[in-house]
Amino acid sequence: AEEARITIEQAGYKAITLYDVGVAGIHRLISKLKLLLEQQVDVIITIAGMEGALPSVVAGLVDMPVIAVPTSTGYGVGEKGFTALFSMLQSCAPGIATVNIDNGYGAAVYAITILNQIAKYK
Repeated sequence: AEEARITIEQAGYKAITLYDVGVAGIHRLISKLKLLLEQQVDVIITIAGMEGALPSVVAGLVDMPVIAVPTSTGYGVGEKGFTALFSMLQSCAPGIATVNIDNGYGAAVYAITILNQIAKYK
């Protein structure tokens, strides 16, 4: 998350970083999404390990691009981030772009590309 935040801020954009927001505690997710919507964010980067469900849930609840970053955290069949990666790639929720495992920098660069395009029309 910090890699993405720093990259976005270095490009001159504001980054809102939230932690411990997962689908296991869906009540935490809903309140954080409300905060992001109040701040009128244009793109959301989700970083998730284990089963990688967070981006699918977020994309189903918002009407903006969601960038999914699988992490290599987890245990058992999590297999160094591959389970999260496959889950994110297989998502049926619209509007998700998935980057490679632990690629917060790539997610940030893609978010910056989106934000630069939006800035042209604001």
